[in-house]
Amino acid sequence: MCTLCYVCVCLHVSVDAELVEGSVDDVARTEDVIVSEWEAVSADEKHQMRQRVDEILGPLGFETSLLVIRRANSLALLFLCMTLSALTSLRGQWVSRQLRDILESLFTLLSGNSRRVRVKRLTWLLADYEQCLQFFSPLQGNILLPSIFP
Repeated sequence: MCTLCYVCVCLHVSVDAELVEGSVDDVARTEDVIVSEWEAVSADEKHQMRQRVDEILGPLGFETSLLVIRRANSLALLFLCMTLSALTSLRGQWVSRQLRDILESLFTLLSGNSRRVRVKRLTWLLADYEQCLQFFSPLQGNILLPSIFP
């Protein structure tokens, strides 16, 4: 007996966000606070900021999630895109600067800053995006495979 099952294909997208120095008192300290608060909020569905964070991230859609914020030379962000349309939508938000606006709102909330935390540079390399496209294109986001289990 052969049945069809859906296999979900997910792809991680890396983006780097560099903060505007004049928008915060201390960039390194602000980045540390953002990372720390993100870890607390993302780990606890009942966290007091969770509803507001979900509202801010809502425009990403249901098939894209922000998984990780880590501090490197800037803030490294790891998104999870579950379909080709989610990937292209995220890229469209990056190109239109909507993703920058979303992240500035998120960083302002997480940092507890009274003024808006500004992003100077939001980097998503074209080569990385094209590699993601190549991964998804033959799959069209989801694939059907015959199941070998009855």
